[in-house]
Amino acid sequence: MNNSSTLIRNGSFLLFGVVFGFLLSRAGATDPALIASLLLFENLHLLWVIATAVGVGAVLNFLAKQLKWRSVASGQPISFPHKPFVRALIPGALLFGVGWGLTGVCPGTAPAMLGEGQWFVGVILIGIVAGTWLVGFIHHIQIKRQVQSRNMTAANR
Repeated sequence: MNNSSTLIRNGSFLLFGVVFGFLLSRAGATDPALIASLLLFENLHLLWVIATAVGVGAVLNFLAKQLKWRSVASGQPISFPHKPFVRALIPGALLFGVGWGLTGVCPGTAPAMLGEGQWFVGVILIGIVAGTWLVGFIHHIQIKRQVQSRNMTAANR
């Protein structure tokens, strides 16, 4: 891929991100008070926004499979491999929910909030990055221990 096509591709992704952030903002998904009212089941406006997004995503996924769409980035056919259930994700999902509930900030909307000038989100983004790094670090240690355990088992045979 040459520099010109890389620049066009990255520019397209940036433009898509800006438009998506704008739409999140217009829908109210960047308002911590509205998010809190959703989580308390007091105002379900955002629930309909989320349901619409899921519906549009489902239709686009169906079309991508049926029409054999290709990735814009790589040109490869888009695939939907099955991902097995991983029990280790449960604590992370619970932590995600608690963090979302306590801060009123979803990690998906945090960059849009920062773009609106809600500077407090910077601290939350630091927490998101630190948490993501910590999970990756712990996962790396677990894999390293598994490899060492296999090597010890193989050496004892």
